[in-house]
Amino acid sequence: MVKLIINGREVEAEECQTLLEVAQSIGIQIPTLCYHKSLDPYGACRLCIVEIISNGRSMLTSSCTHPVEEGLEVKTDSDIVLKTRRMIMELLLARCPDSEEIRELADQMGVAKRRFKLNEDPSNKCILCGLCVRICNEVMGVGAIGFANRGTKRKLMPPFDEYSEVCRICGACALVCPTKAIDLAEISINKPIPIPSEFDEGLVPRPAIYIKYPQAVPNVPVIDKENCVYNLTGDCKVCETFCEAKAIDYDQKDELVKLDVGSIILAPGFEEFDAKEKPEYGYDRYPNVVSSIEFERMMCASGPSKGVVKRPSDDTEPKNIAFIQCVGSRDEKREYCSSVCCMQATKEAVIVKEHSDAECHIFYIDIRAHGKEFEQYINRAKAQGVKYTPCIPSIEEDPKTKNLKLIYEEDGGLKTKEFDIVVLSVGLLPAKDAENISRKLGIDLNKHGFCKTGELTPLETSKPGVFVCGAFCEPKDIPESVTQASGAAAKASSLISSQRGKLVVEKEFPPERDVGGKIRIGAFICHCGINIGSVVNVSEVMEYAKTLPNVAYASETLYTCSQDSQEKIKEAIEKYNLNRVVVASCSPRTHEPLFRDTIRGAGLNPYLFEMANIRDQCSWIHMHEPEKATEKAKDLVKSAVAKAALLKPLEKVSVDMNSTALVMGGGVSGMTAALELASQCYVVHLIEREAMLGGNLRRIHYTLTGENPQTYLEELIEKINKEKLIHVHTSTQVNGVEGYVGNFTATTNKGEEIKSGVIIVATGACEYKPEEYLYGRDERVVTQLELEEKLPEDVENIVMIQCVGSRNDKRPYCSRICCSDAIKNALKIKEKNPEANVFILYRDVRAYGFNERYYKEARSKGVLFIRYDEDNPPKVTGDLEVEVFDQTIGGKIVINADLLVLSPAIIPQEDNKELSKMLKVPLTSDGFFLEAHMKLRPVDFATDGIFLCGMAHSPKTIAESISQASAAASRASTLLSKKEIEIEGVVAAVDKDKCRGCGLCAEVCPYDAIKIVDGAAEVEMILCKGCGSCSAACLSGAIQQKHFTDKQISAQVEAILEES
Repeated sequence: MVKLIINGREVEAEECQTLLEVAQSIGIQIPTLCYHKSLDPYGACRLCIVEIISNGRSMLTSSCTHPVEEGLEVKTDSDIVLKTRRMIMELLLARCPDSEEIRELADQMGVAKRRFKLNEDPSNKCILCGLCVRICNEVMGVGAIGFANRGTKRKLMPPFDEYSEVCRICGACALVCPTKAIDLAEISINKPIPIPSEFDEGLVPRPAIYIKYPQAVPNVPVIDKENCVYNLTGDCKVCETFCEAKAIDYDQKDELVKLDVGSIILAPGFEEFDAKEKPEYGYDRYPNVVSSIEFERMMCASGPSKGVVKRPSDDTEPKNIAFIQCVGSRDEKREYCSSVCCMQATKEAVIVKEHSDAECHIFYIDIRAHGKEFEQYINRAKAQGVKYTPCIPSIEEDPKTKNLKLIYEEDGGLKTKEFDIVVLSVGLLPAKDAENISRKLGIDLNKHGFCKTGELTPLETSKPGVFVCGAFCEPKDIPESVTQASGAAAKASSLISSQRGKLVVEKEFPPERDVGGKIRIGAFICHCGINIGSVVNVSEVMEYAKTLPNVAYASETLYTCSQDSQEKIKEAIEKYNLNRVVVASCSPRTHEPLFRDTIRGAGLNPYLFEMANIRDQCSWIHMHEPEKATEKAKDLVKSAVAKAALLKPLEKVSVDMNSTALVMGGGVSGMTAALELASQCYVVHLIEREAMLGGNLRRIHYTLTGENPQTYLEELIEKINKEKLIHVHTSTQVNGVEGYVGNFTATTNKGEEIKSGVIIVATGACEYKPEEYLYGRDERVVTQLELEEKLPEDVENIVMIQCVGSRNDKRPYCSRICCSDAIKNALKIKEKNPEANVFILYRDVRAYGFNERYYKEARSKGVLFIRYDEDNPPKVTGDLEVEVFDQTIGGKIVINADLLVLSPAIIPQEDNKELSKMLKVPLTSDGFFLEAHMKLRPVDFATDGIFLCGMAHSPKTIAESISQASAAASRASTLLSKKEIEIEGVVAAVDKDKCRGCGLCAEVCPYDAIKIVDGAAEVEMILCKGCGSCSAACLSGAIQQKHFTDKQISAQVEAILEES
């Protein structure tokens, strides 16, 4: 071992080490450019110079090449060292001002300006660092490039300045070049073929070792053996050199693992349609024609253009964007609707409009906004300037500008318009291994190649014990996929309920740290993809956070919620001895529990955490004011840090869990939920207001797929009556509900008291009774349900009018099922009387998913579909003469109807408001119940222990109601399966010395959590939800909400108001 002194510190080193290696080993950072761990040191850039003193003499030397010496004194930050490094950096900046790596190094060294003449030849970017030559020789063992000539004429080139025949075009030279001076096309006779990034849809290349996508679980790299140089030639192994964890194992192989399971859930997803199969749109021929998935990646902050949409042909930002719908679906080969494309295109257009002044134009067949509040989103898009045209255009490219000329029909004539970029909304195809899965598991696929399920068994495959969810069984969006996932889990769990808990391993946390010493706060600022990073200058906010009192560490992350970022938070807590953590990102409603769990895993009390919402409160509402959004983000971080300094550890309490469930509503949703819970061995009380079970299902007599709902209903009721764990209460209504998760008590109109641990709301919805179109005044005017109950056989002209009472100012939502119901009844009429004339007057035919083929079948059988405009609806006279303006022919049509059938809105139950107050759960503006989160928690309420399913949530089909009911049962069982549950530590606390016993806090508490006992307030922690109403009302300041005390809130306010 050799002893030497570095920056006044005596260290020991091995004789073979260099000064740079020793300095790095003791945490001293020295800038480098030509140094590479996998290569022999070169000393070309001189950035790593240090001052050495030996035998009383001082000199500068490259630390990467100078070996350690006994008794040597080394200074890495003396004045002469720093001055020389800065001069070298100025020269490098002058040579390569656009090099990202050199600019980053310059920033780290504090070099903001250069004094030397700028290199005026942009093609001459080589700085002669030698990295490319050395990696080609030493690591790849090829020697395809080298240096020629001397002095100012020295340059990089292949031998004899001719194309190299030995170059493997592996790209290692280009990868290590800090100035991006390497062009493989100038070196090799072979054409370089980049590895396309699958996650970025091939828009950019990726290396052979890579992380599949930013939020992958686990978030670790994988090696693409088909393209790995070591795997192909035995050379390279660079990744192994750099991996400090020694995690690289080139001999690792796939393993076959045998698992004994009681049930299986299939969720392999879908494949996107390859737009090359539609050559008429120019995809893969015209560079500015992209798929919707490619466009999605362009808009994302982690995408190839960091969230800025650019034309592939010239990297300019488009000013006119066209979206073409139904590419790869709703055609002869794929007779189904992909269900998600209309909303995806609208979402993409809205995001574009929010971040630029680009014009967005969507060309469509039908706008299928059939989901909850989707119609309102379409209206918002229109208000923001997104244009919708019901036509599929043709495309031509201008070979000079690469612009795209669209020819389409509008207002009865042909129009031509030029666009900068065209986005093709590609359809959803079956999973690529669907046939393999089908063959191995013995399950049936339908004619389209998706997993075959039934209308009344939407989660079950053809093989018992094998269940399915998501787009593998039919194209669907995120909320439905998440719902089906929970529903399939319920089905799978019921088969193995006897084994519940036997494989559970309690999550263990390290002991909580003592945080009584000096306050040390860690601040983590998140880009949150395009949501924050495209508006807020995250780097600037992060640097600002470093200057705040008590902040010991600050960093920025792309996705703070990703697994790797959470690990970095834990590492920072350990490394910097942090005892408080602040995350500035999105909403604490969705992510606070995750981050609390993260810091608890590092030994901190979970309540020593504070969040600043710089997405909702900055980037979203100030999207056109980036500077103001950035300043506001700084203030919010400052406020969060001020509060974090005052945070105290809090404790959670546990309560016993009542394992009985209460299901409100005896329709198909309520009965399904009850049976699912009973199949998992839980006692269920099923309450129905009517004298009989069945709900709306009693009025439905057939389905589009030919199944018999009445037979299914009879079987369902029979199962309910036979199940000993289900207690049915018909002609019963709930008058009141008291209690909290784990311990609810419901009282009924019959004087019963029902105790339960959870509640499922499945109270359904009802059919709107129209006031329009002579309904109730002419017996020839009926609704779709009334028609289904008594189909006529001898009527000649039947007219159906869609969207009666919905998609208007009073009810802006789509009722989802009306179009399919109209098609179903029209086909039934045609079946009974093929000569009957059936006219369906519509605004958009929303036959989503596999219902599209029935729409096509109806047209083929002579059902006439006539599109009308919202501003010019059909008119009906007393003689049942229907007049409608047909947009297709541009003229009026008059039909003498024998029967007028209305497709009325599905409306919420009248007592939803009363039930909402009773359960303390919210409603939407339309009067349906509001879930906790549309995508993440689609069947949960924000109130713990209460769940939602069926048409109480929103209009839906029988299959969708069954799926959602199973999902609600699944979510409820996650609580029922526990013996006890933990209650949140953020609750109110009373200082009895200050309390006057006035009772004002008890009056304002919406949860009845406060009682006056012996002249002072007492808080029932189990009931308290930490809303803060009591604390705000208390005149004496005797009641404080933990985690939101007056001092903490005041500190936040003062921090924001304080002058920076």
